[in-house]
Amino acid sequence: MTPPATVTWADAAREQRFARWIEPLAGAHRLRLDSLRPASADASFRRYLRVDGDGTSFVVMDAPPPHEDVRAFVHVAGLIAGAGLHAPKVLAADVEHGFLLLDDLGERPYLQALQAAGAAEAHRLMLDAIGALVRFQRDVDASTLPAYDAALLQRELALFPDWCVQREHGVAWGERERATWERLCALLVASALAQPQVAVHRDWMPRNLMVAEPNPGILDFQDAVRGPVTYDAASLLRDAFVSWDEEREIDWAVRWWQCARDAGVFGAHPIGEDFGECWRALEWMGLQRHLKVLGIFCRLKHRDGKPAYAADLPRFFGYAARVAARYRPLEPLLGLIEPLAGETLVTTGFTLR
Repeated sequence: MTPPATVTWADAAREQRFARWIEPLAGAHRLRLDSLRPASADASFRRYLRVDGDGTSFVVMDAPPPHEDVRAFVHVAGLIAGAGLHAPKVLAADVEHGFLLLDDLGERPYLQALQAAGAAEAHRLMLDAIGALVRFQRDVDASTLPAYDAALLQRELALFPDWCVQREHGVAWGERERATWERLCALLVASALAQPQVAVHRDWMPRNLMVAEPNPGILDFQDAVRGPVTYDAASLLRDAFVSWDEEREIDWAVRWWQCARDAGVFGAHPIGEDFGECWRALEWMGLQRHLKVLGIFCRLKHRDGKPAYAADLPRFFGYAARVAARYRPLEPLLGLIEPLAGETLVTTGFTLR
């Protein structure tokens, strides 16, 4: 049997704190500390370790302060459990030092399963993800979550000119480009704030869903907010690492819309009566996310030394261009992104301006 990979620590003092915390838990949970090994990395400063028990395994979150604060994870995990959805249980916590012991949802993320699945299996998995999303939106108490307000939406959008335009591509916008950008941001923020406000995971995508029983398992929810109803649906349908043809996107969007309408998620809002309006709101919301992600992936490359994420920049330029070309008020974005994308972006779609 191959021995577990070694867990390394950049900070000896943190390693000692971890040992003092985990050793008393070993008896209570029958942990085999010699099996401790890396489980997965994260785009943040968090990392995850896996450790075996008697016939099962556990996951340790290592989230070093001051970069990370596990209190939000603990809080949202409780909200998700209260909604009857499947998220890791927090079995032990050292909130001050950023260590959590969690139950293990397995090693098969949705992303891996979808990449290997045929059409029928992919459809089944996506329907499970849509059903869980509607329950998340309906049943997770959003009243204690931070607001996804105009200030936060604007801060996210600012990542694009700061990191993608200037740092990654070395482009300096003039007064005209900056004015165009500000007008586009105002449109996207207004659209987001006009939607029904619900619990928003903020990364409801295949990398953060696990094939589990009950399906799906939900991960990486610590940044949840109270915000626009279409945000998580856009995250699922237009992902960072797997793309779908638009016919399937629309089919799944309609199914989400119907389920959410039946569950009362939209309330009396007009998008609950008109899928066309809902699809427009979803596309505009997705564009805000795509621009943010373009900035984040460039920041990961230049600030955090994680260049692999930049390989998916073309996917997000494609998403953004397709939406901008479809809606007349957003068309000016094409002039801002074409010089960065390196080629003329041809977009197609089913909806009209």
